[in-house]
Amino acid sequence: MSLWLLPEPLVLASKSAVRRAVLEAAGIAVEVCPADVDERAIEACAGADSPADVAMLLAQAKAKAVAPRRPGRIVLGADQTLALGARRFTKPGGRDDARGQLLALRGKTHALHSGIAVVRNEHILYESVETARLTMRPFSNVFLDRYLDETKDAVTASVGGYQLERLGVHLFERIDGDHFTILGLPLLPLLAALRQHGFLA
Repeated sequence: MSLWLLPEPLVLASKSAVRRAVLEAAGIAVEVCPADVDERAIEACAGADSPADVAMLLAQAKAKAVAPRRPGRIVLGADQTLALGARRFTKPGGRDDARGQLLALRGKTHALHSGIAVVRNEHILYESVETARLTMRPFSNVFLDRYLDETKDAVTASVGGYQLERLGVHLFERIDGDHFTILGLPLLPLLAALRQHGFLA
C-alpha cells in the first residue's frame, strides 16, 4: 500500500535528479516532465522583485508550462535562486564564471530561496518559498582551483557553482536552514500541502 493516494504519479516539471530522488525517497510516485521555459527571460521580467519572489515565479512558470500537457494531473514546479545581498546569481556559464561566483561568495553568508508550486490544470493549489542561509569558509585560491579540478563540468550544474550533497560541502563552515530547502525542494511544507489536499496519506 502506497502513501501516494492518487492513481497517477505526481508530475515533476523539472529534470533535476536530486528533486526526483527526494520525492521518491519520501514514497511519492513521480513522473518527470521537464518544463521548457526561458528562465533568464522570467528573471529579467521580474526586474527588482526579491530573489524569493523570483524563485516563486520560476516554480509557477514551470508548473504552468507542463500542466496543459498533463490535464487533470498534479504538477509540481520547483526552482531556486541564490542571492548575496541584493545580487542574484544564475548558473555559471563555465569554469571561469563558476570561479568568479565562488570568489564572490567566499567568506560570506548567502541565501538560497527555494520556491515550489503545485498546479492542476490552470489552478495553483499551493505555493511556497523557503529560505536557507549558508556561510562559505574563507578557503584559499589553491583549494578553489583543486575544487574546480575535481568537480569538472558539474560546477556549472547549480547556481553558485556548488552542490552541497556532493563536493560542494567542503566550501562551507555554517548552514542555517532545512536540508531539503538547500537541495531545491522544501519537502516538509510540500508534504503537508499534499496531505491537506488528500493526495498523500
